[in-house]
Amino acid sequence: MLANLVSTQFFTCIPSITQNPHQCRRCGNQLQRLFANIPCSKCGRTHVYCRKCIEMGRIMHCEPLYVWTGPTVNWKKYDQPCKWSGELTAHQQQAADQISQLIEKGSGELLVWAVCGAGKTEMLFPGLTRALQQGKRICIATPRSDVVRELLPRFQRAFPTVSIEALYGGSEHKEGKSQLILSTTHQLLRFARAFDVMVIDEIDAFPFHHDPSLAYATSRAARTDASNIYLTATPRSNQKRRISSQKLPTVFVPVRFHGEPLPEPTMKQSWDLRSSLKRHLLPSAFIQWFSKRSRPDRQLLIFVPTIELASQLVPSIQELCSQYSTKKMVDFVHAGDTNRKKKVDAFRAKKVFVLITTTILERGVTFPSVDVAILDAGHHVFDEAALVQIAGRAGRSPDDPTGEVVFFHNGKTDAMVHAIQSIKKMNKRGKEFN
Repeated sequence: MLANLVSTQFFTCIPSITQNPHQCRRCGNQLQRLFANIPCSKCGRTHVYCRKCIEMGRIMHCEPLYVWTGPTVNWKKYDQPCKWSGELTAHQQQAADQISQLIEKGSGELLVWAVCGAGKTEMLFPGLTRALQQGKRICIATPRSDVVRELLPRFQRAFPTVSIEALYGGSEHKEGKSQLILSTTHQLLRFARAFDVMVIDEIDAFPFHHDPSLAYATSRAARTDASNIYLTATPRSNQKRRISSQKLPTVFVPVRFHGEPLPEPTMKQSWDLRSSLKRHLLPSAFIQWFSKRSRPDRQLLIFVPTIELASQLVPSIQELCSQYSTKKMVDFVHAGDTNRKKKVDAFRAKKVFVLITTTILERGVTFPSVDVAILDAGHHVFDEAALVQIAGRAGRSPDDPTGEVVFFHNGKTDAMVHAIQSIKKMNKRGKEFN
């Protein structure tokens, strides 16, 4: 079958790894230390393989890649694919109009700089509707699998007649044949010139902005004349430079969808923070704050810098909850947790009152009414973007648009100071915008 497709030029073979120097044609890796030699079971000779993208299946120099060069696929054209019945705010509509214009145009870039909780997903709906009416293929990619899982039911409700597939590590379906694909950025390594509309959600997030192979895969997965849309609440310095030099068209949404400002974090000094955490105990400043929370009925998200600390603090939090609250359900979650989805769903369903987490939940997840605490906010894993995103987990519901955000530290860092300044600047800009 494959030989027939190659002979008819539906598939074209390309070298998987180029020589002198080595470059992987799947992930774009050029770091020579990430290549190694291995005996080939087919010919008995030694061949180079790429260690960078090994999780997607081993790729060797002796095995070519196959690129589709057959007829262009004609995707279905829909009359009214979107069944979402909500209404966009004036701020959201402005962004939605620019997204639609870009998709109508058919090529180019647009950055949507929208504060946490602005409703970026809903802003996409009009543009995606137009794309589906034109028979275009769409990919919405994000660095985190948690976000893909959360987006899937929302898009299925909004576009019930459209074929939608979610691709991430461990996903149930992995064929990648649907017209609308929700995907982690890692899964884009499987595609080449496949999408007319490419949306990158949280373009500033780890690992996307740290891993050149993901940008390489994203660029290759989109058609050369694709509409490229980037969503972020915390653009990185390279994106800000392109904005300031007018090389990246940008629409700014400085207001949350419910019109209320972002909760502004407070910083609480705790001299016994590090010593307490080493003994798996809670610092005194946290205990004092917990006992005097303005809304003790709110669920609590506690961010910590390490997986080890997330699990070790459960007994101390459990004991604290039994003293000051009738709610006693405490759990922890991290990136490698096989029960991560169940735990997050349990927290969302309010079966868990306190959820201790690493930065895995810093973005892309929505809980209606939570307070947020960061233990050891001065740790290097909490950079400015992470702190802004974590603060954005609070106050996302119009029924409870506030929520407390507290940075517990044993010494201020530039990241903490700049994060708070950034949030205040957003709120000021949002007030002027209104």
